[in-house]
Amino acid sequence: MIVEEIMKRTVTTLSADDTISTAIKLMDEKKIRHIPIIDSSQRVIGLISDRDIRDAKPSILDFTNEDKTLESPIKKIMVQDVITGHPLDFVEEITAVFSQHRIGCMPIESNGKLVGIITETDLLHTFAQLTGANQPGSQLEIKVQNRAGTLAEVVNVIKNHKVNIHSILVYPDKDDQYKILVLRVQTMNPNKIITNLKNEGYTVLWPTLPGLLS
Repeated sequence: MIVEEIMKRTVTTLSADDTISTAIKLMDEKKIRHIPIIDSSQRVIGLISDRDIRDAKPSILDFTNEDKTLESPIKKIMVQDVITGHPLDFVEEITAVFSQHRIGCMPIESNGKLVGIITETDLLHTFAQLTGANQPGSQLEIKVQNRAGTLAEVVNVIKNHKVNIHSILVYPDKDDQYKILVLRVQTMNPNKIITNLKNEGYTVLWPTLPGLLS
């Protein structure tokens, strides 16, 4: 999946000379936490977040500087070293950037102009869809040998039960000779599938509820 499939194309923006109070008002009205700052060419030159505003606000005990601070231009507090993405970037790679740099949003640029934005919430919603976690079903975790064809064999077992598969994730086991398959299947009662998998010699790590897989 690429970024342009999940990004918001209507983006609330401000200029560097707009005031902090304007940003506060916009965030409150639009129920957003981040605002990209752009120049006259629609190029991203900064970013302001609700955290930046909280840090810039005077203490509640300091009544003398409050009005002066809130009427200061955004350029005084905005983050200028902004990490941006491209519409054709892969969502999985963008997620790694979010984690590595601990950012809450990413403006998306194409040909040097702002064309969209994605947030942590957008990524979480997307991965819920990709993994099928937002659909009724059951999760299976199966330990298999790390060899070609194993995934197809497991899928074929499930196919024989006429059950759809919402999603499949694969991650390495501590032992390089094995890997873990995480499957989301469209059934609330996977007992027969699990029994079949065990009879075929596979190790089912989940579910392991008492009395279910003894």
